Amino acid sequence: MRSREHRFSPSVLVGMLVIVVAMVLGLYYISERLGGGEAGETAAGADIGGPFTLTDQNGKTVTDEDFRGSLMLVYFGYTNCPDVCPLTLSTFGQALDLLGDDARDVVPVFITVDPDRDTVEHLKTYMAQFDRRIVALTGSPDAIAQAAKAYHVYFKRAEPGTGQQAGMAAGHEGHEMPGYAMDHTSIIYLMDRNGHYAAHFDQSTTPAQMAAGIAKNL
Repeated sequence: MRSREHRFSPSVLVGMLVIVVAMVLGLYYISERLGGGEAGETAAGADIGGPFTLTDQNGKTVTDEDFRGSLMLVYFGYTNCPDVCPLTLSTFGQALDLLGDDARDVVPVFITVDPDRDTVEHLKTYMAQFDRRIVALTGSPDAIAQAAKAYHVYFKRAEPGTGQQAGMAAGHEGHEMPGYAMDHTSIIYLMDRNGHYAAHFDQSTTPAQMAAGIAKNL
C-alpha cells in the first residue's frame, strides 16, 4: 500500500513562516531589552532604574543618590511572600560572602511592593533573619509605585482564593498569612556605580552565578 504524502498549500506554509519569524523576533526583543542577563548596558536597558525616595528598616529616608559609587542589587518583593522572596534574600547573602572583600562595593536593596503591611517596624524584624548588609525599603503606595515603574516592575494585589494565588499565602512554616498575596515581577537588577542598568538575574540564579555576574562589573 502506498503511503500518502502530506502536502501543505503555499498559503499555509507562508502562515507557518510568519508565526516562526514572529516568535524569533519576540525572543530577540526580550533578550535585547534586558541584555540577555549578560553584564553590560544595552540601549533598551538604559531606561531601567530612576530616582526614588523611600524609608529603610531603621526609619532613615533613603534616595537612589545614596547608593552612588556602589553597585546595587535591586529586588522588589514582600515579606509575606512564601518562597521566592526569602530565597532571593538568602541568595543575596551567599553571593556577598562569595565575593569576599569585594562585597563592600555592593549594596543589596529589597523594595517592598506591599507597603500597607511592610511597615518600617515589620521590615526591621523580618530582615533580622537575613544578611545584615541588605537594605530594605518601604514608603507610601505612590512612592513604591514610582520606584516600581522606574524599574519596569509589575505588581498587583491578588485576593486569596483567586487564580493561581489560591493556597499561596502560606508562611514559611505553613501558617496562613492575613488577607492577600502579591503578584510581582521576580527579577534582580544589577545597577552600576552611577545607578545605570548593568545586568540582571532571575530566581533560578545560584549564589555562585550571581557573584560571578557582580564581579564582572566591579
